[in-house]
Amino acid sequence: MLARDVMTAPVVTVTPETPVRTAAATLAARGFTALPVVNDEGWLLGVVTEIDLVRDRFPRDIRSPRLEDVSEPPPGATVGDVMTAPAVAVGVTLDVVGVVRVMLDEGLRSLPVVDGERVVGIVSRRDLVRMLARDDAMLARDVRNRLAMVSAPGRWGVHVDDGVVTLTDPKDDESDRHVATVLAESVPGVLRVRCVHETG
Repeated sequence: MLARDVMTAPVVTVTPETPVRTAAATLAARGFTALPVVNDEGWLLGVVTEIDLVRDRFPRDIRSPRLEDVSEPPPGATVGDVMTAPAVAVGVTLDVVGVVRVMLDEGLRSLPVVDGERVVGIVSRRDLVRMLARDDAMLARDVRNRLAMVSAPGRWGVHVDDGVVTLTDPKDDESDRHVATVLAESVPGVLRVRCVHETG
């Protein structure tokens, strides 16, 4: 399973000129945690997160004791003033294992997905959890549909147990089993694939 298999697309983006309040409204309305920041060609310039938007945004309450009395510069008005750049991104062909590793290593909740320099999607922890939550019947249906694209319907036996797919092959063809395994592994939510030859 690759990043392009689990990403959300088309992706909602903003530009450096987008007002902070507009970006905040977009995050709030859509339930996102971050937005890729792009130029006119769709190239990734940075990312703006919830914390980027709220940092230094609220006035101190006069009822709260101040630890120090320092004058603070006014917060930026546009996304370009507050975004994080450069952004950490992943390519469309990165394996989901790699996507998870980047999220863990960088402490990120979402990652822009790029094809070259152009943003084509975004993958979030929620997207990955959604894949884990897909039930076995749905996974089996999707695996059968993928296999039907390259072989006769009903050629393969498909059994799914807790996200693990077992393919039963009535023919003893190693190259066919390899193709079937790759196709089944590309179904979002499939955790592992084993392919066995049906005998007798």
